[in-house]
Parts: sequence; structure tokens; C-alpha cells
Amino acid sequence: MKTLDQIRPSITTLDAIPAIPAIVQPLASILQLPVEQVNVEQVVQLVSYDSSIAAQCLRMANSPLFGRRKTETVRSAILTLGLKRVQAILLGCCLNRIVPADKWAFNATTFWRHSLGCALISRKLATLIGYAEPEKAYLSGLLHDLGMLVNTLACTDEYRKCFVAARDERVSVESAELKELGFTHCQSGKILAEHWKFSADVVAVIEFHHHVAETPSDPALVALIHLSDLLCRLRDLGYGYYEAMAVDLARDEAWLSLLEHCPQLATLDLARLTLDIDGAMGEIIALVDAVFRPDSSASI
Repeated sequence: MKTLDQIRPSITTLDAIPAIPAIVQPLASILQLPVEQVNVEQVVQLVSYDSSIAAQCLRMANSPLFGRRKTETVRSAILTLGLKRVQAILLGCCLNRIVPADKWAFNATTFWRHSLGCALISRKLATLIGYAEPEKAYLSGLLHDLGMLVNTLACTDEYRKCFVAARDERVSVESAELKELGFTHCQSGKILAEHWKFSADVVAVIEFHHHVAETPSDPALVALIHLSDLLCRLRDLGYGYYEAMAVDLARDEAWLSLLEHCPQLATLDLARLTLDIDGAMGEIIALVDAVFRPDSSASI
């Protein structure tokens, strides 16, 4: 069994993947900006940096979901898809390269559906309750489970056992990680996020999204991502298995923490938000399936 210190070398080797330092780090900054402040030329440059990512964007733009007319350039693909979709494709493609196809300990498509779903719901929830930085919420939702990529790369066989145990026992992945590995994706994700110099708030989300009360930074953001993650897992956007969860949102520590910082949460129409999650399923599935081929990963 590997320890956290033993997996650190695996994290530093990720810098050898060309697209990672060249795209992920600047993209993390861009993703936190409101759409109207994003420099389209910078996004075009990031997409064009890597031919395979450019091809993914073009393929998505020409898919039945968007393909009303032939799209042949990166710029026209960005205009067809919209900046936020393109940024999600960019980040997803880069992070997907962390793990070789034969190293996935769980289903990659399911992972990206959950991550994108959490990002979209986080931004929606942030807007509804008056959280000041909905785009930071989107980025944090997209990256909250970053440590799962580290774990599957650094200890593939042991991590497969985690997912089998989680499915068989109907418990959270975090619980299975503690039992099988002795550490969680929150801890390993923090190491990678700090290595890539993500902002302190995003690092806090990655480390504390399952333990909101312990966060030293932006408790409202961490609580918001916790709730979005929970809502996704309750609405069939989890990790491909049934979790036996007894959930009372109004008494959840994250709900109470977020209510303290964003009083508008008290008037939230939770039923409507749930419908919004269900309504977003089609786009989430189409986007992820168009970019990440399901046959490139293992299934639990």
C-alpha cells in the first residue's frame, strides 16, 4: 500500500505532458472570469496549441447537438459551442491525459459526467443564492475530484478495489479510500492543485469538499460545492452505483454554513433546482460522450 509521500513523484511527472502546464494553468485563471471578460483570442490560442484538442472541439461543434452548418476552424467552433463549453472541453481533455487508457480504475465517462454536472449545478446554485463568484464555483465544481485522477494513476490496482468496495458496500468513494488506501482523493488532489499553483480557494474546495467545517478558506464556496456534489450523486450523476445515503439537506452542515454566508439560500426552490439538474442531464451526457469516448476506460 502506497502512502501520500510515495505518490508525490507521480504528481511531478505530470509536467512532462506538454498540454498540462501550457493549458491547464492559464485556463484555470480564465475559467474564473465572467464570460464578458474572457479574451476569445486567448481561448483560440489555447485550443490551437494542441491539434488533438482542436480536433475534439471541431468534432463536437459538428455533432448533431450543434451541427447546423459545417464548422471548419477553431474560431468558428468556439463561436458555435460557446466559451464555457469550449473551456470545459479544454480542461477535460488535458486532465484526461493524466491517466493512460489502461490505467483508469473506474469509468472515465461517468467521472466526467459527474464533474461537469457538479460544475454546472455549482454555477446555477451560486447564481440563485447570490454567491459573488459563480464562475469560480463552476471551476471548483469541475475540479473538486481532481485527486481521483491522481489516485488512479499512482495506485491503479488498489484504487480499482476502492471502487469495487464502494459499489458492493454502497458507501462513498471517500470511505472506501480510507479503508483501502489510508488516504483520500481530497488529500492527493490538494497536492496536485498546489503543485499547479491553483488559487487557495480552489485548493480548499478540493481538500475539504467532504469536510466543510474544516476549511480555512472561503467556507461558502466549499459548502456550495459540497451541496452540488451531493445533489448530483442523489440525481444519478454520481459514480455509477447506488450510495445508501440518508440526506436531510436542511440539517446538513454545508447547508447551514452556506445559509450563514448566503441568506438567499433560505428561499431556494429546491424542487426547481432538482428539475434544472434533470434538465441539464441531456447536455452533460452529450458533451461528455462527444469528447471522451466511453470505450477508453475501465468500468467498475
